[in-house]
Formats: sequence, C-alpha cells, structure tokens
Amino acid sequence: MAKAPTVYDVAERAGVSIATVSMTFRRPHKVKEETRKIVEAAAEALNYVPSASARGLAHGHTGALGLYSYDIFLPEPDESLGGKAAGSSTRSRAKVPVVRDDGDDDYRRFPLYVHEVQRGVELECWQRGYALLIGGASQADSATRVTDIVGRVDGLAVFPDHSVPADVLERIARRKPVVAVSQRPQDDGLSHVSVDNRGGMRAMTEHLVAEHGIRDLLFVGYMNTFDAQERFAGFRAALRAAGLRVPSKPAQLIGESYVESVVADVLARDALPEAFVCVSDEIALDLMKVLAGHGVRVPEQVAVTGFDGVVAGRVVRPSLTTVRQPMQAMGRVVVDILLERIADPAGPPVTRRLPVQVVLRESCGCSRP
Repeated sequence: MAKAPTVYDVAERAGVSIATVSMTFRRPHKVKEETRKIVEAAAEALNYVPSASARGLAHGHTGALGLYSYDIFLPEPDESLGGKAAGSSTRSRAKVPVVRDDGDDDYRRFPLYVHEVQRGVELECWQRGYALLIGGASQADSATRVTDIVGRVDGLAVFPDHSVPADVLERIARRKPVVAVSQRPQDDGLSHVSVDNRGGMRAMTEHLVAEHGIRDLLFVGYMNTFDAQERFAGFRAALRAAGLRVPSKPAQLIGESYVESVVADVLARDALPEAFVCVSDEIALDLMKVLAGHGVRVPEQVAVTGFDGVVAGRVVRPSLTTVRQPMQAMGRVVVDILLERIADPAGPPVTRRLPVQVVLRESCGCSRP
C-alpha cells in the first residue's frame, strides 16, 4: 500500500505553507477563495485526507469536543414491515405498506429547542476546526456514558439532565472544562450559558396585561428545570407589579396527560382563562392542538403564548406569540467558552446570560407580522 500523503506533500504541490494547508481545512472561511481552491485541488490530486486527531494529539489534545444531549431522535410509530422481510411475499413484488398520517404532531417534525442549540454547537465546531462527539442522555447508565465521552474529548457541554449526578460533573470539571447549558449558575466548577428567562417571561406577561387588557392568566408547564422556574418567577413578578392575583404554582396535572388534563379541568369548571402562558413553545403548540379539539378558538376565546422561538411556531395557524431565545447563538457561545478554557486551564469558570426577544404573532391577538 502506498504511503499516505501528508500536509507537507499538499503544501509543496500547492506552493503554500503547511500553515495555509492546515487553515484551509480547519477554518476555510479564513482563507482567500483562490488559495483555498488551489489547496483543495492539490489535496484531491494526492488523495489527501486531513486528520483532526493527528493535529490535536500533536499538541496534546484530541481535537474534539463533547456534547451530552437529550435523546433528540423522534421514534416512528412502527418501523416494521408487517413482521415480514421485504422479499418474503409470495407475490413477484413485495407489497409496500401504506400508512395514513393524519397530521397529528406535525410541528414535532421541525427543529425544537435542543436541536437548534446543538446546531449552533456543530456550526461553531466546524468553523473552529474541532470534531464533535455527541452522547445521548436516555440510558440509565448516564454517569458511565458521560465519563466515557469525556475520555475522548478536550471539553464537554451538557444539557440539563437529572440522571447525571452533580458530583460526577464537578469531578469531570476538575480535569477538563465543562459548560452547563440552561442550568442554574452556581459555584460548582462548571461554566454556564443561559438566557434571560425571567426578564423574557415578565415582558411577555406585561404585554398581555398592558396591551390586551388580560387579567386572568394561567401558567402552564412543569417546574423541573432552572429555565422553567425562572420563567414562572418572571410571570409572577409581572402579575405582582400589575396588582393582579399571583399564583403560587402553575396549572397542576389532573389526569394522565398534562396539557390535556389542564384543558379538561378548566373546561369542566367553566374556568377558561383569558390567556394560557406556556413555559415552552412545545407546551404551547400541544395546548393549541388540544384546545382546537375541544372547539376552543385561539385567540378569539383565549390567548396562548410560548417560549423558545422554534420554527414550528411560525408555520402553525394561528402563528405562535413567543419569547425567542438565541438558540444557535447559545451553541456557538458554548464552544467559544470551551475553547477559552482549553487555552487557559487555570482560568475561572465563565457564566454568560444571553438576551431574549418577545415576538408578537396571532395567538395572543396581535396581527401577523
């Protein structure tokens, strides 16, 4: 087998320095287009494939970052073919199954919060010349799996996940930089990236009260995350400032399905509020679907708002009024912090909170922009 071409071979053929070759593959946007094309042509002629791991190991690094995420893949209803192999039919051609899709949950086919943040991480890693290793958080052995990821990367980003013990992350942070996404900033040795959840939800609630004259608002959402707790606090602060009744807790689970139970409860008590203020876009989209199923019109009979700014909120009808957080920017900031900490291991953890924006659409009664 012929010896594999090296960066030196590409540099010699292209008539450039090895630094230029390296930059072409690590940060192509930093290289002049003419030069980049010459280097790429030389690499193609030589069948050269850049090795990120070799570059990293030469400097004592892996050249990769890790992201410990939710299990973001959506399961299909049924991936089987009726229990038979495609060629097991007695006919000359296998029968292709036809599945009727009634459109339920179509919005879930769009990117949600975690997808958007992850996309930002991916884009920034690509621009900065780093590989990205992604691990799932759905397995019971989360502590083992996250530790396994850490052994292969230079730094780690984690989404909120109660299955990974805090002491495990703190122990990891003593060896390698760790950035916690959307978790409560505290003195735990981790860097933190979040958004202005409290301010954003307060601004949304103030809009409903001041611009629409709404006085009866019901907050919908679980309180099991830092984001949710901050958003509920912002909701309560706005009500308190307006002199309205301040609830001590959000709408409670009555039946098996949270959103369906909330709607069924208020309708059974003839207590439909003037507005449902939802902790996330996903909850808000679920809620609007359930309301429609009960014949309740949004926003004519009740306003609905969300929080996140996912793509689906723009395409549903009515379009969703929401608080948009800069999800892709969060992912990029995560990578920026990790690389800062890799370059300066002795430096202190970093905490950054990004701004949000209220986006007015149809579901609160505002005209579509």
